Amino acid sequence: MRAQRLRTGLKGWGGVGAMAFACTLAVLFALLLPVLRSHDTGGQTGTDGHTGAGGHGGTLGGQARAAQECADPEKQTLAPSDADGPTIDAIQNRRGEKRKLIVGVDQNSYRWGYRDPNSGGDAELEGFDIDLAHRIAQDVLGDPDAVQFKAIPTNQREPAIENGRVDMVVRTMTINCARLEKVAFSAPYFRTGQQLLAPKSSAITGYDGTLAGKRICTAAGSTALSTLEQDQEDGRLAADTDLGTTVPNQLDCLVRLQLGEVDAVVTDGALAASQAAQDPTVQLKGDAFTTEYYGVAMKKDADDLVRRVNHVLREWRADRAGGWQDSYEAWLKPTMGDDPAKSEPPAPEYLRTS
Repeated sequence: MRAQRLRTGLKGWGGVGAMAFACTLAVLFALLLPVLRSHDTGGQTGTDGHTGAGGHGGTLGGQARAAQECADPEKQTLAPSDADGPTIDAIQNRRGEKRKLIVGVDQNSYRWGYRDPNSGGDAELEGFDIDLAHRIAQDVLGDPDAVQFKAIPTNQREPAIENGRVDMVVRTMTINCARLEKVAFSAPYFRTGQQLLAPKSSAITGYDGTLAGKRICTAAGSTALSTLEQDQEDGRLAADTDLGTTVPNQLDCLVRLQLGEVDAVVTDGALAASQAAQDPTVQLKGDAFTTEYYGVAMKKDADDLVRRVNHVLREWRADRAGGWQDSYEAWLKPTMGDDPAKSEPPAPEYLRTS
């Protein structure tokens, strides 16, 4: 497209003028190329002084290729491996108190990543995502507590990874094609779908015509918002449904709903169920209208770390004690129900890179 615009722009110019313009562009490109390459390869030092999850995976660029031909985003990941690599070496070579896995999480998602207000003063983060982060730290650093948690707003998940502020994000983050342009994902570790949350007294019945003229809250940068915008553009959602209320963190939508500033919330069904458990005056309305998968997000060139996390996920899901199902029982059963099979993703599929 850029080349086509250039050719169009040159039409009608004199030969000398066109040649001068082309030469100028060539010089500018030559000057910018090293900067572009530096940006592409990642591995830069983060804003807080540590090297992020950038190390050079070297062999593949598999996730970059996958993003260009994305059909099933949950399958665009690398095969498991327990081998070390440059990204993992950088994490393991941190010294002293800094020798920790730096993980972006939520601290307000009930039973996923949150601080229990009933557990006293300096309540530790806990929940399903927190269990997974500890499991990855155990594998990479030999200590489940060698984790530095950083609370990341919903709309800052990709930037936190790209800027090297965190090694990974474990934060109910849906794998999708748009995000694969910016970050790499592990295999799925949870299955969910977009769902509506509204007051029990509301006339809203689900993702249907009852949303006409209603105000819906979503988190900025969320899959919910992009899905609703696309559905409205395609005519699957009423044109007068108001999507103007967006918030940095998903829990803020529940507050807006409680204050009567919006009529409904759209978010992942797993999060919606947790919010309904926190407020008995609201409930899920209708069934999930999409199928989505959560994954661990990392830098695009951190191939060794992606493979290592997939290795951890394979073991975590297979473990009879202390594994995926135990975490589900401990955290999600009260809100998601007795059947974990509804939420466990299918056997993962991996990219073929040879």
